[in-house]
Amino acid sequence: MMQIYLIKQIQVVNEGLIRTADVLIRDGRIDKIADSIEVPADLAVTEIDGEGRYLLPGVIDDQVHFREPGLTHKATIGTEAKAAVAGGVTSFMEMPNTIPPAFTLELLEQKYAIAQQNSLANYSFYIGTSNENADETLRANEFRDQICGIKIFMGSSTGNLLVDNPLTLEKVFSESQLLIATHCEDERIIRQNLAAAQASGRELTAADHPVIRNEEACFESSFYAIQLAKKYDTRLHILHISTEKELQLFSNMLPLRDKRITTEVCVHHLHFTSDDYAELGNRIKCNPAIKAPHNKAALWEALLDDRLDVIATDHAPHTWAEKEEPYLKAHAGLPLVQHSLALMLYYHQQGRISLEKIAEKMSHAVAECFQIRERGYIREGYFADLVIVDLNQPQTISKENILYKCGWSPLEGQEMPASVTHTFVNGHLVYGNGVWDESQQGQRLLFN
Repeated sequence: MMQIYLIKQIQVVNEGLIRTADVLIRDGRIDKIADSIEVPADLAVTEIDGEGRYLLPGVIDDQVHFREPGLTHKATIGTEAKAAVAGGVTSFMEMPNTIPPAFTLELLEQKYAIAQQNSLANYSFYIGTSNENADETLRANEFRDQICGIKIFMGSSTGNLLVDNPLTLEKVFSESQLLIATHCEDERIIRQNLAAAQASGRELTAADHPVIRNEEACFESSFYAIQLAKKYDTRLHILHISTEKELQLFSNMLPLRDKRITTEVCVHHLHFTSDDYAELGNRIKCNPAIKAPHNKAALWEALLDDRLDVIATDHAPHTWAEKEEPYLKAHAGLPLVQHSLALMLYYHQQGRISLEKIAEKMSHAVAECFQIRERGYIREGYFADLVIVDLNQPQTISKENILYKCGWSPLEGQEMPASVTHTFVNGHLVYGNGVWDESQQGQRLLFN
């Protein structure tokens, strides 16, 4: 029997408005939203005082790497989903670059089985593509209501995940009925830049990363993906846009639901710049690279004017030892899923972004982009994936409160002005004022 919750007099942030309301949660769903809700005396209800706090739709992160199977020394679906929930992320979509890569429907279902047993958050998994497995990838068309999309690494990646065969790309783009999500960096340009950097004879450091994986590499690959998508009218979603130059490829002329080509920006590209390599080094080495400051400024502008559609993390944990290797050997990626909402609330406090826009870019727009069923909004009848935040409860990110299995964050030592106090997943209060109830797992996301 699911508990019934009544959140009293909270500031509800939803669909461009903030209003004071009561919210009743029952049978896993949002039962009622009203100025005031009275419940029968014989109904066992847990009441939560929302006064002075804000209710947001749970964050949906469309790009995470939870490392299971095969890389569980870095992370597991269970550990990272718990970290996500602590940070207000109630649903995630996870990438196929595990060991083995999720190149078949059978391997994909094995990941769903792990999540069903171990994930406190709701989940979906992308099927992966290689130069050899286009036919198997396209079998996912039959299950397009159960799989978030096809992931294509149109640029450097590990193992056999790089897809650079034009025939494979044409086949997948022309026949996919699912959204195609792409990592866009041009491998040829990266190799040329690396060779030029190594020719200098000096030891390379993380500060060389945005020179090697430069704006041109991103632009050329994104441009190619868009050409393919336009040729076949494919539903394309370009991940982690990191450059000012790429922004000329995107428009805000259509409402999101009518766009065939959509974009994602990640919190680290909105927060860090190349100036931060001096202090953080390999800790902020990621692909695509964190680049010069003018890119960050342009990304913020494009996010706020809707050329960039959603905010995500590209959460990619590695062990401390893997990040402490010399630059060329150090693994690329940063752990962020516990702190993405906190970071956006930090920018809200700075006056950079409104709460309404945070809810739009981290929840509503992700639900629209992927056509997720009955999630992403605070609406009667929708699943109660909800987050309560206290804008007057600061927190300092430290080893003691980081839940990632890797145990570190590039944001360590930073004070955030706000905290997540409660996270509901499917109407179940998983996390409330530091207390966990792990008796229920999340659910598989479904798509229209």
